[in-house]
Amino acid sequence: MNKHEHLIQDIRPGSIAEELEIEPGDSLVSVNGEEILDLFDYQYLTEDDELDLLIRKPDGEEWLYEIEKDPDEDLGLIFPPGLMDEYRSCRNKCIFCFIDQMPPGMRKTLYFKDDDARLSFLQGNYITLTNLSEEDVERIIRYRLSPINISVHTTDPALRCRMLNNQKAGVSLSVMDRFYAAGIEMNAQIVLCRGINDGDKLNETIERLSRYLPYLSSLSVVPVGLTKYRERLYPLEAFTPADAEAVIGQIHAFQEKLYPLYENHFVHASDEWYLLAGLPLPEADSYDGYPQLENGVGMLRLLIDEAEEALAGLERSATQASGQAAATAGAEDRQGEEDRSPGGGLPAPDGQSPSGCLTGKMRHVSVATGLLAADAIASLAARTAALVPGLEISVYPVKNRFFGERITVSGLLTGGDLKEALSGKALGEELLLPVNMLRSGEEVFLDDMTVPELSDSLQVPIRIVESNGIDLIEKLVGTDGKKA
Repeated sequence: MNKHEHLIQDIRPGSIAEELEIEPGDSLVSVNGEEILDLFDYQYLTEDDELDLLIRKPDGEEWLYEIEKDPDEDLGLIFPPGLMDEYRSCRNKCIFCFIDQMPPGMRKTLYFKDDDARLSFLQGNYITLTNLSEEDVERIIRYRLSPINISVHTTDPALRCRMLNNQKAGVSLSVMDRFYAAGIEMNAQIVLCRGINDGDKLNETIERLSRYLPYLSSLSVVPVGLTKYRERLYPLEAFTPADAEAVIGQIHAFQEKLYPLYENHFVHASDEWYLLAGLPLPEADSYDGYPQLENGVGMLRLLIDEAEEALAGLERSATQASGQAAATAGAEDRQGEEDRSPGGGLPAPDGQSPSGCLTGKMRHVSVATGLLAADAIASLAARTAALVPGLEISVYPVKNRFFGERITVSGLLTGGDLKEALSGKALGEELLLPVNMLRSGEEVFLDDMTVPELSDSLQVPIRIVESNGIDLIEKLVGTDGKKA
């Protein structure tokens, strides 16, 4: 098969393709005489209302279909998952690359260094621009692929070449000028390395990138992640609490300058900086709609605010139950006053405590999380338990033994870390784990241990909490509609 022929995996029922008797196993050769490089070519070229579709049958015979259809009507061709093209890997040797800090023996997909602009558009991945050809840049502009997420790190050309270990790294940033001129929306990130691109260099980078507003709509600053597997790698140092406070000060200074001009705070510190510095998280309106949640920017604030909403609902329910119980108890007191024995008292109504709050059954549940969010989760758990009599919640912060204790996010904990930390602990009737610990769409941890395997080992049912505070509170209480 030609490189740019694409095998048709299936046909959508009731579609144009089914009507034309195109079949699974056929291959798409071209649309309107143009070869199809990838998914974006296909979507763009098939938007026309008149098409010439060249199909190759498994025996090699070619059929040309002349099609008239409504604009944007789907043809009904289903291709194998992916881009209809090979993924493009990163050619840089960044001094801070997390993948280079992983131990051997993990599944192969974890070692793939993505630097594909198409995945930036489809999945929110960040690219360095060093892997883009002139044709790639033109296609992004032609197809209006935005937002494009860019790993900048520094706008100093020489320093960027050194940090990425790529001689194209400095000049490749000029692509941002072309995206800006074409109105392509962008987001950017800076992985900050102590003593390298921080301090005055950070100020220079933020100032230079702010010139791309409004098309560069957000910029995140995240601290470099350092695992214990850094043998023979560039010597990098961890940030201190004082460093974190200084970084936050720099970022807030730019926010105060830029917001009055653009109604956009633009640059944001990831949650780690505030927790490391011991400073409170910004309020929700400081995050401009949370454009960089996947970079850990505002993730904890959003979780807390969503949980606060759920807790407010619990408080209202407790207040209403208390009032109803008090009214019932008062009526019964008046009606049965003469029948009471001296010093006696009526029991509380079924399912209620003497204070009138609904109790339900006794419930003990546990939560495991990374060190970064542990204090916030413990605070929410304590408030939840205080509102629900009979509810006991154990929160277990889990140290990252696999990558090293300087890695504190829950998303990089392995099944082995959880098994070691939780074995022998009082886990109650179920253990709650955040969904970001698992491979997307699967019940598999980074080390390939599965959720059922961990559940069997710990002898406790495991429930997965979605990435929102309401689901957390509902699963803590057991009111999410699922059997505990």
